[in-house]
Amino acid sequence: MSTTPPVTALLDSAVTALGGSRRDGQVRMATAVAHAIDTGEHLAVQAGTGTGKSLAYLIPAIRHATESGKTVVISTATIALQRQLIERDLPRLAAALREPLHREPTFAILKGRGNYLCLNKIHSGTAEEPATELFDAFELSRTGREVTRLREWTSDTETGDRDDLTPGVSDRSWRQVSVTARECLGAANCSYADDCFAERSRRAAGQVDVVVTNHALLAIDAMSPASILPEHDVVVIDEAHELVDRITSVSTAELSAASITLVARRCGKLLDDEISDAVLGAGEQLGDVLAEMPAREWTRLPSGIPETLAMLRDRLWQARNAIGPVRTPGSGGDDSAAARSAALTSLEETHDTVVRVIGNFDQPDESKRHDVVWVAHDRVGNDTRPILRIAPLSVGGLLRSTLFAQATIVLTSATLTIGGNFDALAATWGLPSARRRDAGGAEGTDPDPLPEPDIGTTATGLTTPSDRAPVRWSGLDAGSPFDYPKSAILYVARHLPRPGRDAIAPATMDELAGLVDAAGGRTLGLFSSMRAAKEAAEAIRTRIDHPVLCQGDDATSALVRKFADDPQTCLFGTLSLWQGVDVPGPSCTLVVIDRIPFPRPDDPLLTARQRAVEARGGNGFLTIAANHAALLLAQGAGRLLRSTSDRGVVAVLDSRLATAGYGGYLLASLPPFWRTTDGDLVRSALGRLAEIPYG
Repeated sequence: MSTTPPVTALLDSAVTALGGSRRDGQVRMATAVAHAIDTGEHLAVQAGTGTGKSLAYLIPAIRHATESGKTVVISTATIALQRQLIERDLPRLAAALREPLHREPTFAILKGRGNYLCLNKIHSGTAEEPATELFDAFELSRTGREVTRLREWTSDTETGDRDDLTPGVSDRSWRQVSVTARECLGAANCSYADDCFAERSRRAAGQVDVVVTNHALLAIDAMSPASILPEHDVVVIDEAHELVDRITSVSTAELSAASITLVARRCGKLLDDEISDAVLGAGEQLGDVLAEMPAREWTRLPSGIPETLAMLRDRLWQARNAIGPVRTPGSGGDDSAAARSAALTSLEETHDTVVRVIGNFDQPDESKRHDVVWVAHDRVGNDTRPILRIAPLSVGGLLRSTLFAQATIVLTSATLTIGGNFDALAATWGLPSARRRDAGGAEGTDPDPLPEPDIGTTATGLTTPSDRAPVRWSGLDAGSPFDYPKSAILYVARHLPRPGRDAIAPATMDELAGLVDAAGGRTLGLFSSMRAAKEAAEAIRTRIDHPVLCQGDDATSALVRKFADDPQTCLFGTLSLWQGVDVPGPSCTLVVIDRIPFPRPDDPLLTARQRAVEARGGNGFLTIAANHAALLLAQGAGRLLRSTSDRGVVAVLDSRLATAGYGGYLLASLPPFWRTTDGDLVRSALGRLAEIPYG
């Protein structure tokens, strides 16, 4: 019989030691997480701001790790949360649990190999020089200085972790001293293996109770035949609302003339001039063809593209064969092996991307394809460069057959319910709907909103099984300590005109100015585009006396600090502010949302997903566009109340939230604020809040 105290007792001990107070939602969540770990049933938990969700999942996770001897993996989407867990939450919690657990729990952070210095690359001098025609003289000089500093840092750092370098360096400079997982020679083939920073971090992770990592590395580990994370049977995914986007990003690849040029340069002297020129020529031809094409999705391969891609594919493979396999250090030295490994990795990844693009169109039925291909026109300095991108239509099948099949998964975030339930996000994770689950239907056989491969090669190059094992999961809304109806007002400006594609309407700008003035500044403005944020900032600066900061004026972190330090300051911005601002107190009394954050109508990936849902008889708009908007709305509205003493208003300047048929669905995704469409009442309430003395 276990002598480890129950989760509730450990939670009480930790809360007391940390100077906190018992929270009902935290207890419910911790109990549910412990039950999921005990039964092996996956769990989705919505835990609002102030619930204390970190403790609620860390305590049952640590209890399981110390009792079973197995590592528990905690995965986050952002570096900020990783640092919070490693630098604040886990050290304090480990100390608090030392006595009841009779030992201090241990923990470590594990990142992808590219986050660490590569000693072999540094000492072998295999760092490639950037293409001079792609970068100006100033950038080349800065890169040189930064690489020199990185080489010097090698002898001072104990971790080799990029995040420990202050001040930081550009991505371009970091690439000169790091390798990807595929470029790495492997511990058996590298003479620096014993001192390797990445290997040292991995060895440390294998000896601790809790490993903190990120969604991308979690996905790579789950879908790779080689183990990256230590052996584990429980995974907690925090910031789970971002899981699908992060996995999609990992599985997205691209082709361009510039990327082919870099591949050829990376091969360097390993190729003779004739083969190198052939690769460069194929890349230039692809660039010329893409430059003539509009930025949009390909539903079929345009004329001339099959031949261009086939030529590029064949020349890349010819170059790969000409270089030959990576040799062991004893047969050619680490310098040669590292150069060959980097070159082969670049050639094989680019070749596989070309094959993936061509193969996607082997399926004539557009609704059954597993990838989306499109041309994008990216701004690089003053130039516009065409890039061909390919991304998975859905990652649900991959998650279901890998991540959910290998461990017990706990998914949590402050916003996981859309339209009042978990079904929308559960479907994107590859889980069956609650309706089918609760009715006792066959688990895992629920129709997905998007097509998944039955068998064959996926976007990550892996094979998924055609049969679907039963997947059992449950959902819990742990609630929030906030009294939403008494703490905040949701104001929908029903009288305003529908937002258009052009400039902000004069009536909308007047409404914004009146609200900000009534609030005495204290406004976080969340806009659907940077253009709108800048337009509003410029206009409001001329109409009120309070400072108005705009994203882009300075580093976002610096702007948020200024906003928090001066209650009369306003901060306007776009997407990163919707999810990344935590400013309790009087500085954020008013959150303004300019329009419902539907995805751009020309977003090729979301548009393709919408069409695929409709082809299967579903409602593409609600499943993709409305769910996307609902999640962002909830995230944006969540910026208002960050502590139980906060009061304020969330103002949505988009009348469609009150007048459109889908408005009720979106409103059901928001906290239960007190709602009104009366602008005079809201301005009066803001005026009263502005008069409350603070300090």
